[in-house]
Amino acid sequence: MKNKGLIAALVLTAVFIAAEALVFYWKGGYTMTLVPLALLVVWLFVVRFETGLLTMALLTPFAINMALIPGMELSMPVEPMMILFTLMFFFRVLVARNYDLRILRHPVSLLLLASLAWMLITSCTSRMPWVSFKYLLARIWFVVPFFFAATQIFRNRDRIRQFYWAYAIGLGVIILIATSKTLGNFSNLQTLHRVMRPFYNDHTAYGCAIALLLPASVYFIFSHSHRGWRRVLTLLLFAGLCTGLFFSYCRAAWLSVIGAVGVYALIRMGMKVKWMVLLFGLGVGLFFAYQSDVLYKLGKNHQDSSYDLADQVKSISNISTDASNLERLNRWASAMRMWKESPVVGVGPGTYQFIYGSYQKSYQLSTISTNAGDLGNAHSEYIGPMTEQGLPGVLLVVALFLTTFATGVRVYRTAKDPAVARMALAFTLSLLTYYIHGVFNNFLDTDKLSVPFWGFTAAVVALDLYSEKKETT
Repeated sequence: MKNKGLIAALVLTAVFIAAEALVFYWKGGYTMTLVPLALLVVWLFVVRFETGLLTMALLTPFAINMALIPGMELSMPVEPMMILFTLMFFFRVLVARNYDLRILRHPVSLLLLASLAWMLITSCTSRMPWVSFKYLLARIWFVVPFFFAATQIFRNRDRIRQFYWAYAIGLGVIILIATSKTLGNFSNLQTLHRVMRPFYNDHTAYGCAIALLLPASVYFIFSHSHRGWRRVLTLLLFAGLCTGLFFSYCRAAWLSVIGAVGVYALIRMGMKVKWMVLLFGLGVGLFFAYQSDVLYKLGKNHQDSSYDLADQVKSISNISTDASNLERLNRWASAMRMWKESPVVGVGPGTYQFIYGSYQKSYQLSTISTNAGDLGNAHSEYIGPMTEQGLPGVLLVVALFLTTFATGVRVYRTAKDPAVARMALAFTLSLLTYYIHGVFNNFLDTDKLSVPFWGFTAAVVALDLYSEKKETT
């Protein structure tokens, strides 16, 4: 029966493609192409629900933004698939009523639900409600498939591996394409920043995605389930990720990987999470206590971004002439002015990019700034939510990240199966790269990073819920 369904879907697709060819030839239309694709997706989600999730992960790196609806871009073909998957997930839950409620009671889930609820409230008070509600809907069709549905699917640990490899294979192909375009263009940094287009908008999102996969790739290299040709494939993937990370020239991605390595050392030393948080808080406190001296020394650095690795590293702390760093400071300063006007509920989810222009100061503009303020978001996963959703918004984000991190470390230290412990630590460190990168950029409003981010978060929660713990004495 399953084979008959597949044959019927393929025959139906062939019929519609033939019909579309005729319509395109005679009238130049293309809309009928969506019909057979939509039917195939519906069939996939009905007959192979879990495979549908993996298919979306595989396709995400190849997705391209298209304005199918005036004033609203969708990442094709993945976002329409997410919308359909979300609707079918709710339908399955209501009909079958077999969803594991322990998932909803998990602290990570509770914080995520609280974040969505607060996003709904701030959408109602938003300066641009229509924009905020679209932003909220997009967040829902990101987290429902890749967190709430994925957590239950990941009860089977093989599905976690399959999810990782689905996204990794797609990204690996993009790395091959981008690297081949990089060769011969080393003298032009701007060209290097665009070689990953149209699949990734810029080198920062591209580098962030690669960094997110690196710690987990190390786990799979040493996994007992990856032997022979699988281990060779894993080593090739790791080499590709390292190559892609290097040629991404994304300084924040480099820093995030270094930070993850440092935290790994602390975890291996047995340091408790609370002491790690206190250590980080102490570092932030010392920065603000001596910020005048620090900023003075940073201001003396005049090394701009460069294709030379040493110069690129030096440019990280250049806040005097580096256009990228200056523009980021301009966005943060504008965000803080906006937040001061509405510290509790913010200006509304997703609205920063439409209104920050009027909050810029002429003396803070960089060479890449625009007076209209039409270059994107706040460039921070922490400052952005604070501006758009007020102080409660950023507190929920920080609490969600810290709780997920603490959960992963706890599973690593308490799981009875060493393989589960190592997997939990790997995905926790992968997520940590994004938490660090989030200081400088925010990408959770895009499918490219939301898919692996929420998928990895679901993996950590699933390993916590469904793994056997060591006996305590």
